[in-house]
Amino acid sequence: MFDTDLSGKTVVITGASRGIGAATARLFAQSGAKTALIARSGPAIEALAEEIGANAHAFPFDLANIAQIGPLFAQITSTVGAVDVLINNAALIAPIAAMAEADLAQWDHLMRVNVTSVFATTQAYLPQMIERGGGTVINISSGAAKDAYEGWSAYCASKAAVAMLTQSLDLEYRAQGIRALGLSPGTVATQMQRDIRASGINPVSQIDWNDHIPPEWVARALLWMTTEAADVHLGQDVRLRDPALRQRLGLQ
Repeated sequence: MFDTDLSGKTVVITGASRGIGAATARLFAQSGAKTALIARSGPAIEALAEEIGANAHAFPFDLANIAQIGPLFAQITSTVGAVDVLINNAALIAPIAAMAEADLAQWDHLMRVNVTSVFATTQAYLPQMIERGGGTVINISSGAAKDAYEGWSAYCASKAAVAMLTQSLDLEYRAQGIRALGLSPGTVATQMQRDIRASGINPVSQIDWNDHIPPEWVARALLWMTTEAADVHLGQDVRLRDPALRQRLGLQ
């Protein structure tokens, strides 16, 4: 077990209205951080911010709108302050389809959200992080970054790209104080897993619901990754399936 005090820190979380993002917002706010919560659903993200209280601020926004990410982050900075931790969590799974049958517009939309927005949000905050002596960027990765799954050409390709963005960020900016890490959480009990199950495609859709880990476990791992204890993993994907890590985090 461990305790982390994030008082005085500002954390930005994308895809924060439910699942991993919402659990992370709650835990980080409980740990003292000011949180900026980004999600497409205005009512959902505003309700979550109201639930959390003074340490949470809602910013309804569709990350597919790449051109407006810079202005959005300027607004966040003016509202909650310069960022210390950026968690790129937002992601889509659709289209789930064989490559010959996948809708190209939907495939392209996924890439904008899963990949280009990760680059754009990171790029938007890098200058101020570097100016202030550093910061942490955590990208949510997946086992799909390394292994192909039937019907998931878009998702697998996007997560492979995100893993490479994590490595590239570490290579280029570690010396300037940027901590870049990825987290591969395994299968998590979220709406995405419900959508995967409904598709009936590939073995992941057949996993028993009780075998998925709760989003709170992922939030716990993300909190730990903001600490120096995780520095051995800089530039890499941390695997939450690792039994030793789960034991260290008290996730049993």
